[in-house]
This record gives sequence, structure tokens and C-alpha cells, in this order.
Amino acid sequence: MNEKKIMNQTIGKMLVHASVRDFKAEPLPAQTKDLLLKAAQSGASSNFIQAYSIIEVADVNLRREIAKISGSDAYVNQTGVFYVFVADWYRQAQILRAENKDVKALRNMEALTVAIVDTTIAAQNMTVAAESMGLGICYIGGIRNDTSKVAELLNLPELTLPLFGLTIGLPNSRNEVKPRLPKANILSVNGYNHESLTDLSTYNEQTAEYYANRSHHQKSTNWSQEMSDFLTNPRREDLADFLKKQGFTLD
Repeated sequence: MNEKKIMNQTIGKMLVHASVRDFKAEPLPAQTKDLLLKAAQSGASSNFIQAYSIIEVADVNLRREIAKISGSDAYVNQTGVFYVFVADWYRQAQILRAENKDVKALRNMEALTVAIVDTTIAAQNMTVAAESMGLGICYIGGIRNDTSKVAELLNLPELTLPLFGLTIGLPNSRNEVKPRLPKANILSVNGYNHESLTDLSTYNEQTAEYYANRSHHQKSTNWSQEMSDFLTNPRREDLADFLKKQGFTLD
């Protein structure tokens, strides 16, 4: 079937996604936020566990503190709404304890992985819904720059992890769409094709052209160079200690 015949408005919006870092100072209406939350809750969840919570950071001072930690002041402080998505087993821990059962099943690496996946699916559902309304979004992974402080600010209990923030609002401006990896670099059939999945020559040409010609912050680089620079040193090495403090055994 011809791609144009099966293209629809939702897919069209998804294909032009770009993070927004410049929002109007207009709060989102309550009805809009309710729809966004319903969209988030409609995502798939492993065994219907729903191992996540969403915290709206409405207090100006609290939001300012989290924005400073994340290094995202401009687009967290001025936005329509700011959420923190939390991978969360505390709810289920309370269920088990009420029945005098052990919570060890919630502490291992598999449990943490399930909660992270559930949380991410909910956030991406919210993202697709927001962009379908003409809103812009930006994920804020920088809250993990000081996970312990964010957990303290948000009064997070054990068996929780503040995974990322999500800022949503009416865009003042939008960035250009970044070229994604070619299909040959992300799709392999019946096994991992080491050669095709790692041959980045074509993509490096595409990204070099993008970085050189985009509207703002032009630079001479390509994707491989960006990855090399970004991944030279480990990041947020305190995260494992935080997770253990939260009650995850990571085994």
C-alpha cells in the first residue's frame, strides 16, 4: 500500500516532532491537562501494573528549584505545565504490606525495568496527545543531575525513581526536525546485523549538513562525533547509590 494512502494526521505530527525550548507564559487549561493525563493512562502497561506516578509541579518556587537542578530554567519556569514522571512501586508495596507479604519482588532489576518502561510509555502517550493539540514538549532528563534532591523536594517514598520531567506548552518557536537514523541503521531482520546497523557513513553526511545549516547554533560536526563527545565520560554515577537507598537491590 502507498505510504501516502495510509498516512494520517497523528502519524504526520509524530514525523515532525522536535523538542520545544521556547514557550509562551500561558498555563494550560484544566480540561487540557485532564485530557493529557487520560492519554498518559491509556498507554500499555506490563500486566496492568501501572507502576508510575505523575507529579504536576505547580508551585513556582518548587519548579524554580527543579529547573535549576536540571539546567532547563527557561523552558521549565516559563511553560504551560511541568510534570515529573516517577517510576513507582510504592503503591504496590503498600498493597503487599497490608496483606503481611514481603516486598522483595519489587526490589530487583526486573521490577525497576518494568516501572521504567511503564513510566516512559505513559509519558510518550502524553507527548503524542500534546503535539496533536498543537502544543510543544520537551523531556527534562536533567532532573537526574541530583536525583536525591529532587526526591527530597517532591517527598518521594521508597521504591520510587524520578525518571524525567516533561514540560508542555504553547510554543513561541520550534526547532527544525533533526534527521533520524536511516532505516538500515535501526532495523535488522531475524538477528542483529552488525555491519548494516553500525555503518553510519550516510547518516554522518546527513547530520553534518543539518548541523552546518540549521537556523541556530550551527557547528561543524556529525552524529558520530556528537556521540563520541557526549559519551566519553560516564554520567550521573551516583544514580545506582540513590536506587539502593530507595530500596532497589539491582540484582
